[in-house]
Amino acid sequence: MDMTGSQTVGPFLHIGLAGLYRNDLRAEGVEGQVVTIRGRVLDGGGIGVPDGMVEIWQANHHGRYPDPQDARDLPLEPTFRGFGRMATDALGEFRFTTIKPGALPGPNGSTQAPHIVVSVFMRGLIKRLATRMYFPDGIGHASDHVLQLVPEQRRASLIARIVDGDPENLEWNIVVQAGAHGYDETVFFDI
Repeated sequence: MDMTGSQTVGPFLHIGLAGLYRNDLRAEGVEGQVVTIRGRVLDGGGIGVPDGMVEIWQANHHGRYPDPQDARDLPLEPTFRGFGRMATDALGEFRFTTIKPGALPGPNGSTQAPHIVVSVFMRGLIKRLATRMYFPDGIGHASDHVLQLVPEQRRASLIARIVDGDPENLEWNIVVQAGAHGYDETVFFDI
């Protein structure tokens, strides 16, 4: 019987991954509203996590994933990859420029609001944290099955906010644990 202990993620996420970072998902010929999402990964003390990594996965403007398993009859834009990855900097900051995704099908014929699937990797974690970022316009929030499973008082942790009145400039912080500093932990999902 192997008695190897658990290994946490990091703190060496940058080794071997730097060449795979991609924080600009725009591509020539891709339709949709361009948005820039800035934020920080914060620990329980409200301090930025400097050695983390944030990954995003999303559908295109039409609501179709660039994946062979998504065979729905929606426009597929070959130059849109839908996947990004970025290390956090010394202050725990990250930034992505992408296209606002379209709505997606949900269970029992429902519709999911436009959202981005987010994974967080950082020191001290045994597995990644998985969450979603929703857009502040509220479109589709009331009918989104996943968002409705989240207690109403916690939903704000999943919704980006508009910066300086510009709907293409968004801020969304990821708080990995609640703390005395007053930040609410981001809602994470079991996957």
